[in-house]
Amino acid sequence: MTETVTIIGAGIGGLTTALTLKQKGLSVTIFESSAEIKPVGAGIIIANNAMQVFQKLGIQDKIEKAGNKISYMKITDTQLNNISVVDLTEYEKKYGVHNIAIHRGELQKILANEVGYDTINLSKRLSKIEKTDLFKLTFEDNSTIESKLLIGADGIKSIVRNQLFEESTLRNANQKCWRGICEIDLPEKYHTELNEAWGKGKRFGFVKISDHKVYWYALTNSKNTKSDEVNLTEMFSEFHSDILKIISATGKEQIIVSDIIDLKPIYKWQGENVCLIGDAAHATTPNLGQGACQAIEDAYVLGKLLDTGIAIENTFKEYENLRRKKAHTIVNTSWTVGKMAHIENSFGIFLRNMIMKNLPRSANKKQMDMIFNLN
Repeated sequence: MTETVTIIGAGIGGLTTALTLKQKGLSVTIFESSAEIKPVGAGIIIANNAMQVFQKLGIQDKIEKAGNKISYMKITDTQLNNISVVDLTEYEKKYGVHNIAIHRGELQKILANEVGYDTINLSKRLSKIEKTDLFKLTFEDNSTIESKLLIGADGIKSIVRNQLFEESTLRNANQKCWRGICEIDLPEKYHTELNEAWGKGKRFGFVKISDHKVYWYALTNSKNTKSDEVNLTEMFSEFHSDILKIISATGKEQIIVSDIIDLKPIYKWQGENVCLIGDAAHATTPNLGQGACQAIEDAYVLGKLLDTGIAIENTFKEYENLRRKKAHTIVNTSWTVGKMAHIENSFGIFLRNMIMKNLPRSANKKQMDMIFNLN
């Protein structure tokens, strides 16, 4: 009889890991704190590297149908004049997949359907872990289970990490973020683009995620706002009218507010019969659009190691060795980009934009090659 792998968390990382392990013939059970898998959250861009994983898992087409293909990523000034353009078409040809902008909840639903709801235990918030020969897991409803193998896919504030690993540090980027979804007919020129407009200590990004839906996000330096309840139209009044139309088309109930935080890089992601994946191991700021994508890559590497014939518990150390360098590079690069995007000094902004406009294409290409190449 095969051991059942217990996964804490039914987010994108946990579900992708469960699907990968199931396809490799392992028995999996997931425990999720939420009461249901429903379309909460805002949008997400599944970059080429993650779509390659979904292609291998056989769900590329389902994700493409539910989302929108993105071929260009643009950083612009407040009036949507290009500062930097990344053309993704060569990667589409090379790997046979597109970057896909999609509602996070839609992606979660596709993954949950593939994994099977009988595998997912809802309303199970983990409260305590005790380790003897097995892991004894106690949930907030006082139910308990025992498991030999444990994967923590429970996010940046991971209970698994906090109880079984050395103390870790969450870092606040001192940026406030609003995310929203609205129904609007976006001008056709934007249909296959992600646009992110950089202003003075603030920025605004938007992307089409389905026929009439647009996902957007707005950030400002935290010191410039005293409350979550702000008038975004006023805050971004100097931005292009298309951006203001997107804000105006969004109902209050469609907006989520959060602080931008990440996990200061940690070097131990695994121990005896336990490992961390996704944000639990290497939470990043969203500036490279790689948070969920790196969790998806974690699942892929675990699966690839299983293909060599070694037992799941013996893959954890090698997975950590294979994944750590790239995941930490993403975390550190994303942190730097976030700081660069939020300069408030006018001369600094002018200088930054000049450097970015004149950056050789090879510099962007080197970064994209690193991100899209699977370990």
